[in-house]
Amino acid sequence: MRSLNPDEAELWARVAATIRPLSRQRLDPQPPEIKPKPVRQRVSLPRVQAKPSVPPKPIGERTLDGSWDKRLRGGSVEPDSILDLHGMTLDTAWQAIDRGLERAIRAGDRVMLLITGHHRPGNPPIARGRIRAAVHDWLAHSRHASQIAAVRGAHRRHGGGGSLYIILRRSRAG
Repeated sequence: MRSLNPDEAELWARVAATIRPLSRQRLDPQPPEIKPKPVRQRVSLPRVQAKPSVPPKPIGERTLDGSWDKRLRGGSVEPDSILDLHGMTLDTAWQAIDRGLERAIRAGDRVMLLITGHHRPGNPPIARGRIRAAVHDWLAHSRHASQIAAVRGAHRRHGGGGSLYIILRRSRAG
């Protein structure tokens, strides 16, 4: 955060003096004295042209062609591999997802069904739904993120709201 230059500090002091506090307690009407900082000599360095970084699209928002989305919504896609995370801790689930993606990519799978379990609202003694809540972030930051074409909610016959389809890109080998 940069500090204000003397002109900005004076302007801010005038604006602050016009503010009426929310509490009924009286404040000192005099603005604080602002001492200007000594001016430092700037050294000019050559500028490096930085490439503007465009943040990647979130995995859940990546697009597929219309026929893929239609087949996924209709439940006519059969997953090539299935990974069930029930009963796992956050750490073991993350490791299982990493290993499962690695196997699926190596096998040339296109659709992986990830069973996370349904989100359970409320505050039971045991926190529920933490894996489900973390999955999209995990996939976006995974070492396999570039191989994931999209993530979609699963059809009811594959678990509905408790499961996700991970659509993998075609392997470029061959």
